[in-house]
Amino acid sequence: MSLNDLAIDVPYAAAGAAAAELRAALGDQVLLPGDAGFDAARTPWNLAVVQNPFAVAVPRSAADVVDVVRAAALSGLRIAPQSTGHAAAALSETDLTHTVIVSLKGLRGVEVDAAARTARVLGGSLWNDVLEAAAPHGLTAPHGSAGDVSVVGYLLNGGLSFYGRAHGLAVNTVRSLEVVTADGTIVRASADEHADLFWALRGGSGAFGVVVAIEIDLLPIADIFAGILLWDASHASDVAHAWARWTATAPESATTALRILHLPPLPELPPFLSGRSLVVIDGAIEETDAVASALLGPLRALQPEMDTFARIPAPALVQVHMDPPEPSPSATWHAMLGELPASAVDAFVAAADEPGLFVHELRHLGGALNRRPEGGGAIASLAGQYALHAVAMVPVPEAAPGATAAVHAAVAALAAWHTDALALTFIDAPGADRALGFGAARSRLRQLKLDHDPANIFAAARPV
Repeated sequence: MSLNDLAIDVPYAAAGAAAAELRAALGDQVLLPGDAGFDAARTPWNLAVVQNPFAVAVPRSAADVVDVVRAAALSGLRIAPQSTGHAAAALSETDLTHTVIVSLKGLRGVEVDAAARTARVLGGSLWNDVLEAAAPHGLTAPHGSAGDVSVVGYLLNGGLSFYGRAHGLAVNTVRSLEVVTADGTIVRASADEHADLFWALRGGSGAFGVVVAIEIDLLPIADIFAGILLWDASHASDVAHAWARWTATAPESATTALRILHLPPLPELPPFLSGRSLVVIDGAIEETDAVASALLGPLRALQPEMDTFARIPAPALVQVHMDPPEPSPSATWHAMLGELPASAVDAFVAAADEPGLFVHELRHLGGALNRRPEGGGAIASLAGQYALHAVAMVPVPEAAPGATAAVHAAVAALAAWHTDALALTFIDAPGADRALGFGAARSRLRQLKLDHDPANIFAAARPV
């Protein structure tokens, strides 16, 4: 029996009493089925996932979160922290019937200490919030490929950025956390305070409490050489082989991704993109313009249809990967690769023709991403040289089985090169072997879960 199976059972007859207790304790901070706003509050960013929680709490401060945790625990309910719901598909393996989703969307704010190059970020903040606050000081952060992703959720599951090969996993920038624990108290966890909890949170994420604030180191980067190279998908084989050879010698200052995209004919897309299949290389190079341009020479020699690589303000980096700007319904699957020989490249290109596939992607890892820093938490590095990620859209619920089959098939096509590891940040689907994401940290994480949350109150998207 796993920890995730030890959910607190609330008898059906007691459900009404639990709802009444929540309402009495939390007032308008709790939304129950039938309340105005409940459906909107329970809807995650991934619209393919339908969440049916017992209730949704909408705290506006850290003190409110304390009240929510105490009230839910007293009512015999579990708690699932959630900011944006980007990882809702992973949480879908958990029965939410007796669970209160704690939506942190109202808990946003960033304070930058320019001299110390740090930021204190409230628990529901998005990366766009951090970038907006840091940019005036010539600073940025190791954010992901989209600005509307939760800072806390991204960081505490590792965090893979276009600064990664030079600076490592984003989780290693975390200095301290303020977290509401299972007993309803706010604890500050750092290298000097509650060190075991600090270790566990950096990888164990929502399994150990509700993070209401996080302090991170910022990067002294005001602008960055970044962009995309784009070709018609008819050039996919030549481009993919060239990129694979290029990554074999690329310096750690360069972090890039290769994608084959099948774009639907949507009116909101520019005519030159709508309805087309494309191959794209995108990323960032932390070098001077001259050095970065020279590095790109072998790829530019393939005469891309579009080349936007140039020096841009650091906050603009979140736009380079062209992630969907609005909540979208999707299915994903993921694997890590130890190497990328020519035969693997051929398999990747062939798999991109899988019917129903939207994006087939490889992200170049290595460099600092493979090195565990001193004092790192449960997750502090990655084992693998490339991350493989497949995405299919789910426009209607009936399309889910086909989309799931498509992403599984695309990833399975490279099974010969898979490693026994996964990147937690990409585990966003039911059925993934989370043990591969936690690696050697899993045994200690499970023990610390028993120490800090023996009743298994907290339900995480990626339970330990």
